[in-house]
Amino acid sequence: MNEMPLSMKIVKSVERRYRPGMMKWHYEHGLVLYASLSAARLHGDDAVYPWVYSMYDPMIAPDGTIATYRKGEYNLDQINAGRTLFELYDRSGEERFMRAADLLRSQLETHPRCRCGVYWHKEIYPWQIWLDGLYMEGPFNAEYAMRHRDDKEADDVVRQLITTYETMRCGRTGLLYHCYDESRGMKWSDDETGLSPHFWSRSIGWYLMAAIDILDYLPAGHDARGDIIRIIRDLSSAIAAFQDESGMWYQVTDEGGRVGNYLETSGTSMFAYSFLKGVRLGYLDDSYTAPAMKAIEGTKERYLTEDDDGELHLGGICSVAGLGGNPYRDGSFRYYISEKVVQDDFKGVGPFILACTEAEQRSGS
Repeated sequence: MNEMPLSMKIVKSVERRYRPGMMKWHYEHGLVLYASLSAARLHGDDAVYPWVYSMYDPMIAPDGTIATYRKGEYNLDQINAGRTLFELYDRSGEERFMRAADLLRSQLETHPRCRCGVYWHKEIYPWQIWLDGLYMEGPFNAEYAMRHRDDKEADDVVRQLITTYETMRCGRTGLLYHCYDESRGMKWSDDETGLSPHFWSRSIGWYLMAAIDILDYLPAGHDARGDIIRIIRDLSSAIAAFQDESGMWYQVTDEGGRVGNYLETSGTSMFAYSFLKGVRLGYLDDSYTAPAMKAIEGTKERYLTEDDDGELHLGGICSVAGLGGNPYRDGSFRYYISEKVVQDDFKGVGPFILACTEAEQRSGS
């Protein structure tokens, strides 16, 4: 009898701990459920969809209203949980799921933007672009545009992706800074560039996954496909240069040898997923396969454990990181290494499932 693939072992462990009624309308909940469906599709596990449906079911009313969601909050983080709505609609035929997607899309119609055309990350962070936001809204918006044959909206998704890259790229390292303040009003922002002072691996991972996934929904002949693929190649090359011998990447990407920095699971998993998917789809050459597989193995060796009940747990995950707010987060190196490191956080588990799924798709396991 074939052994269950690692991605599905993790999905089953999550399912045992994460039951109907526990879901919050939040990007990390949407991420782990989206990843679980991706693994289940690859491995033909028909038992995962009913579980995912049961999580979303109490959240979505017949008219598409989403429990706990507030459009007027103007928070890009709230969009990402909507990616799974499309599959729920396709498989169930229930209009409420597409109505919920319509509701989320309506937020983006009036969501505030910087003068450069990119969405504010949240209304409470005016004039600020965070790399995280490109993943939170980009793939959802690109799929919505594809399904509605909205070429204008697809073009806007692409422009925001490219503008963010051009604005936040470091010419020395090729990496992307975490945040940008167009107003230059925040203490953490550089007076000349508006950029935050450090590179955070998970934020770069959010951006790279966004670029990879957005291409799934662009027509083959779209004028910007080549530009996005060049971004993926250039950014992947920059990221690969900072991979540790363990196979993982550090919390603060370019300062691996600095006291207090640590090997971090979520960013590593995002890079591994992006590298493997990029190779599979021809955006990257096969030289990225070995680093990606090494990243998965390094993460397994350092942070993946099994308890007495046979459930898998994943550690080494940065709980959260941001800038500004109250208490104030200054974006310093000390700040990034001071946030809690936790186990089984969906921001790490979801990308690790996706990375394992890509690896298994490659190996045929």
